[in-house]
Amino acid sequence: MQVSKMMDMHTHTQYSDGIGTIRDNVAEAERKGLKLVGISDHIQYFTPKKFNTYISEIRQIKKESEITVLAGIEANIFTTGVDITSEMAKKLDYVIASAHVWLDPEGIDAYLDLIKIAIQDEDVDIIGHFGNVFPYIGYPSYEDYLEIVELAEEYGKAFEISSRYRVPELDFIKLCIKRGVKLTFASDAHMPSDVGAIRWSEKIFKKAGGTKEDLLFSELL
Repeated sequence: MQVSKMMDMHTHTQYSDGIGTIRDNVAEAERKGLKLVGISDHIQYFTPKKFNTYISEIRQIKKESEITVLAGIEANIFTTGVDITSEMAKKLDYVIASAHVWLDPEGIDAYLDLIKIAIQDEDVDIIGHFGNVFPYIGYPSYEDYLEIVELAEEYGKAFEISSRYRVPELDFIKLCIKRGVKLTFASDAHMPSDVGAIRWSEKIFKKAGGTKEDLLFSELL
């Protein structure tokens, strides 16, 4: 089944550390033929007032766009939890949770513990760029992967396939598909021209045997 150019659920704008506007990102998604684009700026850049403006702007552009535009955010995972409140999450279409803290070598267990915290958070929908730190801290075992995927299955969480970081690994994606854990495509764009740069995501998803039904928000595609 053709899955090309379906979605890009991880893009940033001037509301956080991106250089384009929401309208710029959506226009690029339209130009590249995406069916679905998500705006997911970093949560730490927002005050309550700025957050409400962000949501309102996305909603307005969604009405005007020829494609589906969703309001998301990228939250951070800490040992104390994910820095998203239920009040914020209710106003969003989805929440990405990513581990951005630097972990020392041999810190694989600490990293996996962070991922487990996010998976069990009811306000989180997608785990961001899972495994981008593995080249620095070491790779999990198959048993570790299985534990993470089974937990995601239990809590109904999805994983993004990040073209920016080229993660997760093929075997992990295959495991997600086998266990019914949903996936998304993600450019992690920080400039409009990178929106829709999801070729690697598409390629490895197809190699893993994925179909449209294995994607989160497949009903919108």
